[in-house]
Amino acid sequence: MRAFTIKKYDKKEVLTLTDVPVPMIKDDEVLVEIHAAGVNLLDAKIKSGEFKLILPYKLPLILGHDVAGVITKIGKQVTRFKVGDEIYARVADFHIGTFAEYIAIGEDNVALKPRNLSMEEAASIPLVALTAWQALIETANLKKGQKIFIQAGSGGVGTIAIQLAKHLGAMVATTASEKSFEMLKNLGADVLINYKTQDFENILQDYDVVLNSQDNKTLEKSLRVIKSGGKAISISGPPTKDFAKAIGASWLIKIILSLISYGILKKARKLKVDYSFLFMSANGAQLNEITSLIETGAVIPVLDKIFPFNETNDALKYVESGRAKGKVVINIK
Repeated sequence: MRAFTIKKYDKKEVLTLTDVPVPMIKDDEVLVEIHAAGVNLLDAKIKSGEFKLILPYKLPLILGHDVAGVITKIGKQVTRFKVGDEIYARVADFHIGTFAEYIAIGEDNVALKPRNLSMEEAASIPLVALTAWQALIETANLKKGQKIFIQAGSGGVGTIAIQLAKHLGAMVATTASEKSFEMLKNLGADVLINYKTQDFENILQDYDVVLNSQDNKTLEKSLRVIKSGGKAISISGPPTKDFAKAIGASWLIKIILSLISYGILKKARKLKVDYSFLFMSANGAQLNEITSLIETGAVIPVLDKIFPFNETNDALKYVESGRAKGKVVINIK
């Protein structure tokens, strides 16, 4: 099969189109013929080596975390799916590789594709929707009437998180450029802040939750708009010792992450704000819940561009540029 691989960690490294064997499946896995793959900033960060401490992949490596496709083979322990099922998934860490024609995926990470979505639309959903779900529902326990500040509303996570927060009954503030305001208002955003001309710290106060996806400077400012007892959840770092424990990292990684996160944790404690780092995980059961929201129209995909498979490098560069409004997807079949 054809697959795009990297041979070393390097920000400037380009993906190489190679021929590799079709994956063998384990008893609890399904083999999926990939029709479309979502492209995420996480793919670029792994390629650059930014996460090699916490995700030490063996090279060469096929990138890609999001997939929509058709099951062509099932392991003998698989009970919830059959050959021919149209599915989508965020594949598990250390089992990535959706920039290819086939992939083996654990049954527990798979969900049936929403009936009302195309393959390309479905491939845009899993990673960002699971991130939003795990941040807003699992970590924040967001309630009706609470206020949440979702940074970078026009990004992949932002567009889904805004919709999920509104479904939960929260009031939503977000940052974006003015040209994205109409789209974000249609998705449900209540407070729109032009990050080019306005400072959110001067506009927002007493928020229950902040979903941070930006740099540490923005995170520090965000702590000051949260009410006492509120929560700051960051998907862009810094990772904490608690996160290191959760992934079973070595004592050395725990010490490194403790040092990296010491400053922000100290500032959060001083402001009586709970800070946590979220690195989302694959979860087919949660994806089933998200499917229900999609099929009822509570959440809709937001696609920016669809690239053909042979332009996978261009798709990754476009995501790295930060210009995407919504998600970028590769059409593989």
